[in-house]
This record gives sequence, C-alpha cells and structure tokens, in this order.
Amino acid sequence: MTKTEQAILDTLIELEEAVGRVQAEPKPDLMAIFGRLDALTASLPRGTSPDLLHYLHKKSYQKARLFLQGQDPEQGDCPH
Repeated sequence: MTKTEQAILDTLIELEEAVGRVQAEPKPDLMAIFGRLDALTASLPRGTSPDLLHYLHKKSYQKARLFLQGQDPEQGDCPH
C-alpha cells in the first residue's frame, strides 16, 4: 500500500467515525474530510487500481475502505 493509499484509508476510517458522531456537539466537519478525500484521490499516481479509482470517484467510500483493507467490496453481507 502506498503512502497516499494509507492516507486515504485513514481518512475513510475517520469519516466513518465522524458520521457516527454527527448527532453530537460539536458536529464533525464532514466537508473538510470530503475535501481531503478528493485531494488525496486526485494525487493518486498513474497505475493505481482502476477499482479503487472507481470507488473513490463514485464516492463509494465503504467499498474503497474494504478494497484498501484487502476485502472484497463486491461480496456483500453473504460470503457465499
């Protein structure tokens, strides 16, 4: 995993945690997190997995996280 991919994974995890706190005060700044994800996505080098790029460009952040964690994002809840 590249440094940029690790930064994306860390930011995706941060996003999930922030969404869980959306009802709390102070409210998390989700727009800042989305902005970082967009900037990190734009900085990915040529040769980056087309699947990862697809997930990130389509804002399928859970699938992108699963992909970066070595899981199959297309598997769904049922492993069979």
